[in-house]
Amino acid sequence: MPEVVRFPEIPLYQGWGVPHRAESDIRDLEVIQGEIPAALNGTLYRCGPDRQYPPRTAQDVFIDGEGMVHMFRIAAGRVDYRNRWVRTERFVLQEAARRSLFGRYRNRYTNDPSVAGANMGTANTNVVWHGRRLLVLKEDSRPMEVDPDTLATRGEFDFAGGLRSVSLTAHPKLDLHRNELIAFSYQAQGDATRDLVIYISDADGRMVHEIPLQMPYAGMVHDFAVTESHIIVPFFPLITDLEVIKAGGPYYQWHPDQPSFFAIVPRRGTAGEVRWFRGPTVSAGHMMNAFTDGDSVHLDLCLYAGNCFDFFPSRDGAPFKQAPPLLTRVSFNLTTEELGMQRLMGAPCEMPKIDDRWMGKPYRHGFVICRAPDAVAGAVGMGAIGRFDHHLGVLSTWSPGPDSGVQEPTFVPRAPGAAEGDGYLLVLVNRLSQLRSDLAILDAQRLEDGPLALVRMPTRVRATFHGMWVPAQTLATGRYGI
Repeated sequence: MPEVVRFPEIPLYQGWGVPHRAESDIRDLEVIQGEIPAALNGTLYRCGPDRQYPPRTAQDVFIDGEGMVHMFRIAAGRVDYRNRWVRTERFVLQEAARRSLFGRYRNRYTNDPSVAGANMGTANTNVVWHGRRLLVLKEDSRPMEVDPDTLATRGEFDFAGGLRSVSLTAHPKLDLHRNELIAFSYQAQGDATRDLVIYISDADGRMVHEIPLQMPYAGMVHDFAVTESHIIVPFFPLITDLEVIKAGGPYYQWHPDQPSFFAIVPRRGTAGEVRWFRGPTVSAGHMMNAFTDGDSVHLDLCLYAGNCFDFFPSRDGAPFKQAPPLLTRVSFNLTTEELGMQRLMGAPCEMPKIDDRWMGKPYRHGFVICRAPDAVAGAVGMGAIGRFDHHLGVLSTWSPGPDSGVQEPTFVPRAPGAAEGDGYLLVLVNRLSQLRSDLAILDAQRLEDGPLALVRMPTRVRATFHGMWVPAQTLATGRYGI
């Protein structure tokens, strides 16, 4: 008797969370409001998880699931859409078996015996264009390359043999001025190892520099930050215990008795030049930006006063305590070795983005998903798009209306040479009750005016974490030309 495909009746797979499990090609999406700015000529790529088959275990988490890449090609006032699964080894094995073969999140000891030793990577977190390649990223494995036009999977990419670690972060930083990519691998030699390697790749996708470090503990390092002269790597006490995962437990546990640590190293530095700073027991998923100012390095991030993931339990068995993410500046004085923290914004926010031309530089504008100032009790939590003006300390917002949510914004400059933050925000909107999506195009400096254009989708982009805009010229040349 064949195994029946039936997803468990849990909130994760109900309503908007119902797995989509479909690939689409839709030409000329319907523009239902305004006009698409003529200056937009390029491609918006996004990536997120979508379950191929019902999970093997009851301990499922929303960040698991097979990678689905989404592409919005915008030119001459038109938008074409395409989405495709990433054919990872995990996907191909499950496609042949017609069932899930991989168990608890990142825990290879809970997999079906038939896939022992197989690559568990899902390629479900981010999409980056670098070295004339479109790379789909998940921090537990090496990048997967896909065709930038068809989205067909080309295979694993190891930077011409320069990536010697088992994985690469899903949050590399692109220096658009130098056409280089800065990345890292944590637990770089496998589960629960303390190895971390920082990598720098040139415009042709060759590794040109690496810095090996030893982490203070075998923790999660989801994101990091780069300035024009320094690299900042945060370590928060979500820690992997090899014996726990061998017993079938969670890949990470929160350790409330452990501090945070921050490593700061010159961009072309060595392990011997690392400066270590000890911080409180906090966590963060995502960084907004960082910059160096004299003897000080400043890091802006969405900081949680405790554990940021409710599905990774506390090691001491304590119940999860909700702590809203607040935009915070952590400052490191390289002379006095002092660490300071300053809250920048009162409204909870996540998925921070900037004008990427200002990556690593002193900057003014940050874009986030946030809770609208006028949100009422019972409304969608962080259901607004915000622009925070660091100079004025002012938050401007746009909300998509009732029963709707938003996904991470992507900034596009209005024109080459435009001032910082002068451009557009591309935002996927979740029409929750209609089980479909819209693409909103906003003026980044006038969010409160609402969309310049609203593009209706007849289908649903269930969830994406991250992505980027690639101008048509950059897609053709492989260079950003800033």
